[in-house]
Amino acid sequence: MNTTPATSRLRLGALAAALAVAGCVLSSAPAPEPPRPAGSLLIVGGGPIPDRILERFVALAGGKGRARIVLYPMASEDADAGLEMAEDLRKLGAEAERIVLNREQADTEAAARRLDGVTGIWFGGGDQAKLTAAIGHTRVEAAIHERYLQGAVVGGTSAGAAVMSTPMITGDERKPGGERPPAKDSSDAFMTIARDNVVTTDGFAMLPGAIVDQHHVRRRRNNRLLSVVLEHPELVGIGIDESTALEVGRDGPWRVLGESVAVVYDARQAKITPSSAAPLGATGVRIAVLPAGSTYELKTGVATLP
Repeated sequence: MNTTPATSRLRLGALAAALAVAGCVLSSAPAPEPPRPAGSLLIVGGGPIPDRILERFVALAGGKGRARIVLYPMASEDADAGLEMAEDLRKLGAEAERIVLNREQADTEAAARRLDGVTGIWFGGGDQAKLTAAIGHTRVEAAIHERYLQGAVVGGTSAGAAVMSTPMITGDERKPGGERPPAKDSSDAFMTIARDNVVTTDGFAMLPGAIVDQHHVRRRRNNRLLSVVLEHPELVGIGIDESTALEVGRDGPWRVLGESVAVVYDARQAKITPSSAAPLGATGVRIAVLPAGSTYELKTGVATLP
């Protein structure tokens, strides 16, 4: 068939348009989901840890005679931090090693290789900012994520709970008391629900879609967690009380273990005051108070009491 130059140009134009449309379709395709971790999390809210929670951690790490656990105590300034915990784990039949690292050491291949074959990783209590300063964004943190992907259990208590999420609550605030600051010698903290008050930073991002707080009921920390949730409504807040743990497995809902409760704040469907100078407020926030034996499904927001 004979074609004129004009016809050829029309066909080429149509082809170019089709390719452009195809390119748009391809570019708008959703990015592949990250691999689902084969491991578990066991996040303790601080305080005395009940035996059954430690036993569960060892079981998730492979059980007696199989569990190989590394403890990182750098959140604490106590030179002996982690020693007692390591001994408790050994009594339960686990091989437990306490490793203390500074940031320079944590970013070496040698330090990362010490996690080869480890089935459990534990973060101790203290100041969570000290722990993230030591190993955040280093080869050791990358190795921890890799072990979690491959099936290891990652756990921690108090500061070791806070590091599980990003953003991570540091424990500091910018405007104590807001318009009514406490006396200089007061120990009162987080007396307001307010914007731009709770200081956060990068945690280890082990629990996407959530932000973790610890000692939650015992130390009345609802104000600070609720403030962060209303500033980040895409994240579900999970406040874990002392002697209580949240177990996050590969499949199924989260489970609450221990002696107290975990409190969930879900503002994903809430109406929140705009950020332009309006005080922080909201309607439609869902709250669940979950004692041991309860479950929570992050994707659906469905909570079940025991």
